[in-house]
Amino acid sequence: MPSDTTFDAEQMQLRLLRDKTPAERFALVARLTSDVVRASKRAIARVHPEFSQREIGYRFIELHYGRELAEATRRYVEARGDDQPE
Repeated sequence: MPSDTTFDAEQMQLRLLRDKTPAERFALVARLTSDVVRASKRAIARVHPEFSQREIGYRFIELHYGRELAEATRRYVEARGDDQPE
């Protein structure tokens, strides 16, 4: 698989990751995951400026977890009268 990272740079990144505590690694994963979710939702909003935040949330679920889960979530939220899915 092609990579834009040199072997030496990759080895340095791995060493730096290994030097982190489990809590630090978890915090990094949580932050990166949050960044990716926000970027995905921003992209959905750009493609569908007519969507409400709730509709963006449903579309996010559909794209990442499937239509069936998105529809089940929509039905659940609407039945409960809850706020938008995150």
